[in-house]
Amino acid sequence: MKIAAAQLSCVPADIPANVRQLVALAEQARAQGAELIVFPEFALTGYELDALAADPTLWVTPDDPRLAPLRATGIAVVLNCAVPTDGPRPAIGTYVYDSNGKLITTYLKQHLYEHEQGIFTPGDQDGRFELDGLRFALATCFDNHFPGLTARGAADGCDVHLASSLYGTGNGIHERATLYPSIAKDTNLHVVLANHVGPSGPWTGCGGAALWAPGGALLTEADDHSTTVAIADIR
Repeated sequence: MKIAAAQLSCVPADIPANVRQLVALAEQARAQGAELIVFPEFALTGYELDALAADPTLWVTPDDPRLAPLRATGIAVVLNCAVPTDGPRPAIGTYVYDSNGKLITTYLKQHLYEHEQGIFTPGDQDGRFELDGLRFALATCFDNHFPGLTARGAADGCDVHLASSLYGTGNGIHERATLYPSIAKDTNLHVVLANHVGPSGPWTGCGGAALWAPGGALLTEADDHSTTVAIADIR
């Protein structure tokens, strides 16, 4: 199975503009034989927390019509965005759609990072789904810093760990370069990282979307400046 890890520079708080970018990346990945594409954290808006707190129209339900072009690309999609909850605050959610655009599962980020805690509601369930005979674990950015969460994926029979993240320049480059191969080594899972590249809220994404093999060997890695996909065949 070929999996694509995407990286892009989001247009701040502009869902239609970002959907167009995501569609282009999904089509690029599909043309290269990928069956699944993973997008970074807040791929629909960028890391625009003030806008997300103030404007509920930036919170997206699974059947939001603005997502229709992305769901029609013919490739399975892992999409992270702000999602409504039963309470007053949204969650940082990941929707997984199959190649026909049908929702497979929803995961809510469990470990909120610093200022996210005053804006979002954390999830309390691990994210899992199966596709093409493989079992996948889901995590969002800061989630990946908690070994208990990543270890549960391995214990639960997962084959692949998917991370929708935002790692910036500076210290984020080192964190990104060390954390994800260590997850692959410690859990013996394939690890897929989707990241931002360029400005995203207060950060500047460092790119480097990548895939690692069980044990930590790098399979493929994107550059630090392009909107693009990194693709590898994991079996």
